[in-house]
Amino acid sequence: MPRRTSLTREPVSHPVFARLYARCGPIADERGFARHRDELLAGLSGRVIEIGAGSGLNFRHYPRTVSEVVALEPERRLRLLAADEALRADVPVPVDVVPGVAEALPVKSEAFDAAVCCLVLCSVRDQRRALAELHRVLRPGGQLRLLEHCRAQRRPMAALQWTADHTVWPTLFGGCRTGRDTVEAVRGAGFELLDLRRIRFPETRLPVPSATHVVATARRSDD
Repeated sequence: MPRRTSLTREPVSHPVFARLYARCGPIADERGFARHRDELLAGLSGRVIEIGAGSGLNFRHYPRTVSEVVALEPERRLRLLAADEALRADVPVPVDVVPGVAEALPVKSEAFDAAVCCLVLCSVRDQRRALAELHRVLRPGGQLRLLEHCRAQRRPMAALQWTADHTVWPTLFGGCRTGRDTVEAVRGAGFELLDLRRIRFPETRLPVPSATHVVATARRSDD
């Protein structure tokens, strides 16, 4: 099956962050983040939509049981990198890289068996609308897989996240807000949470606002 790419202009531009992400993402994977990508994608099958695909670091971790990945990335520099990544020989599934934003997915309703969000719900402009769109495009019973920054449970870290999110962090890191309560937002969007594990990455001595993550599986309830 041929692998296609579609590249057009989008009103999202984070050139400094895009360069930083392109350099730091592979380093993080080498230091252990890649195993969390494996956990995120394990057992998926059928048609999958991935929003905020970045430079495509997830692509080579998809299992061969996936028939197709539609990968949306609104940032042009990252989308070009993702398109190149999709063509690599070690990417085991067909990947179609397309422009688009999470709040208005350019796909039909109930068209996908699973959706993947990896380090993206922290930075979408309207998280509630993005989750509503994911609910729309998943078939009833379809899975939502998450590997996301989330609000810390301990007050000192939550306070650090609040401070970062209300100062320079979103500007420096492509709109990222480290302290969003994404788990509750997913529940509120009509998903049933099936599995959740909290992880800390990177495990540094000094606290990092973005270190608190969840790896989770949710299911679109039958309508």
